[in-house]
Amino acid sequence: MLNILLQAQGGASSYMSFLPLIGIVVVFYFFMLRPQQKKAKEQKKFTEEIKRGDYVVTIGGAHGTVAELEGDTFILEVEKGGKIRFNKSAISMEATKAAANKK
Repeated sequence: MLNILLQAQGGASSYMSFLPLIGIVVVFYFFMLRPQQKKAKEQKKFTEEIKRGDYVVTIGGAHGTVAELEGDTFILEVEKGGKIRFNKSAISMEATKAAANKK
């Protein structure tokens, strides 16, 4: 009988030893993964809403106005009529918003 009680207590402590590990995974999800997923979703929405005439900044730092949209690419008009073709994924949401706030 004593042997059965000791086995039951040992089983409960093994589950309790996993509790801190589960806590770490939950904290990691809410503080690391979820914000990154939210930011990626916002970036995707931002690039989908870009239209002709919008002022944007690319990841590489190129500033200009969207002249044309063609599928997943766009043509950026820079100073003096220069035009450069970029993928929509090259638009930086943070840099574009920061540049818009400076104006």
